[in-house]
Amino acid sequence: MKKKLVVLTGAGMSAESGISTFRDSGGLWEKYRVEDVATPEAFQRNPALVLEFYNIRRRELIKAKPNEGHIGIAEMEKDFDVQIITQNIDNLHERAGSTRVLHLHGELMKARSVGDASLIYELPVDNPDINIGDKCEKGFQLRPHVVWFGEAVPLIEEAAEMVAGADIFVIIGTSMNVYPAAGLLDYVKKNVPVYLIDPKDVNTGRNHDVNHIVKGASEGVKELRRILENRK
Repeated sequence: MKKKLVVLTGAGMSAESGISTFRDSGGLWEKYRVEDVATPEAFQRNPALVLEFYNIRRRELIKAKPNEGHIGIAEMEKDFDVQIITQNIDNLHERAGSTRVLHLHGELMKARSVGDASLIYELPVDNPDINIGDKCEKGFQLRPHVVWFGEAVPLIEEAAEMVAGADIFVIIGTSMNVYPAAGLLDYVKKNVPVYLIDPKDVNTGRNHDVNHIVKGASEGVKELRRILENRK
């Protein structure tokens, strides 16, 4: 029976693919205020600006390609029961071949109805924009299928259950500053090995011994695979 490998990924996972990170120097929040593009109030105040912000990001994503880190994690499904919990709204894990991906903060390539949250639509690659006047079959405006600041994270309990069942827990490219995702480490059982892949120091608290692989996503995943291979 394969060991359950649970991987929590953040913006650093996709940075090597050219996807803009939020908090680093030159990141998205230096160009846009959170309050203007990533809150329910912003969408009410200026929906055209919010839609265009995500349209730009969608076009960026379509041109991007999975990096070696994404591909390496997908390949680990040969040896492990891999479950990915990502804070990213891109689809690079899926495009790399990963089959079990839980998107905590939503999915950029999907739209949903503002009047009926169960109405979710896949956006076509050749026409990915959402514009004012684009509506669901019930006549409500469409919005990005993402979790904005100030909104609930509906999949957090499912993610916590995944983490609680992990035999190995891996954190890649996340600051561990954004809650509730940062609290997932608290669900890791004692004696379960925890690996952190990040070129920078990350405050993970003191509840777990964390094996820090001080590398970016691609090189870090290679190192992780060597370590786990030697542990067999």
